[in-house]
Amino acid sequence: METEFTPIMSLMGGILIGLSAILMMASSGRITGVSGILGGLFSFAPFTNLWRLAFVVGIILSPFIFRKATGITPEYHVSSDVVILIVGGLLVGLGTVLGSGCTSGHGVCGMARLSKRSFFATALFMLSAIVTVYVMRHVI
Repeated sequence: METEFTPIMSLMGGILIGLSAILMMASSGRITGVSGILGGLFSFAPFTNLWRLAFVVGIILSPFIFRKATGITPEYHVSSDVVILIVGGLLVGLGTVLGSGCTSGHGVCGMARLSKRSFFATALFMLSAIVTVYVMRHVI
């Protein structure tokens, strides 16, 4: 399995993620933690959920907007079984509950605010990712 390294696209993506976090903090004083935003949609408080819905719809529509603006269709390939994807999604959800946030909340916003808890959580995310990639590529 080979992964193509795309430094320009990766840099542009990182800049856009950082910009979105800055805009969210500047406009509403809120952290851009995607798991918290998505989870908050299920609180059924209609007036407080409109911004959450707009954020999630924006995430879903962004590849289509990108394609319209650039003429480039973002490529993605899912090579895992559906069961593995579902189990992985559930484990990520469990991790965000246990870690009181996700990679966007801790890794982008929390570290930028110099939160010790976020530095620790991000280190655990990265360690888990490194171990998972190693096991998937070399053990299984």
